[in-house]
Amino acid sequence: MKKYPSDNQRNNHTAPLKEVFEELLEAYRLKDTFSEKTVIQEWEQLMGKTIASRTQHLSIRQKVLYAKISSGPLKKEMMLNKSKILQLIESRYGKGVVKDLALL
Repeated sequence: MKKYPSDNQRNNHTAPLKEVFEELLEAYRLKDTFSEKTVIQEWEQLMGKTIASRTQHLSIRQKVLYAKISSGPLKKEMMLNKSKILQLIESRYGKGVVKDLALL
């Protein structure tokens, strides 16, 4: 049986997948983009089914979350609680992912 040279063998250094994934995002400078996509993807868990069902479109451009809401009273209520929504996003996804909220 042929023995492989020692420099080609696998090393026994292991790391949790979460840490490796975070390092990969940092290395390719994709952490902010990944966090933004996660906010959009998890909008229903973040805000609840009622708000998510009345949200027609979500996007993030230049750290501003744009949300098109179909209900006028709900949009007004969200405008009044804008700082709470931004704090909720910051606590869950980190500081600097979303700096402002624009309700359309």
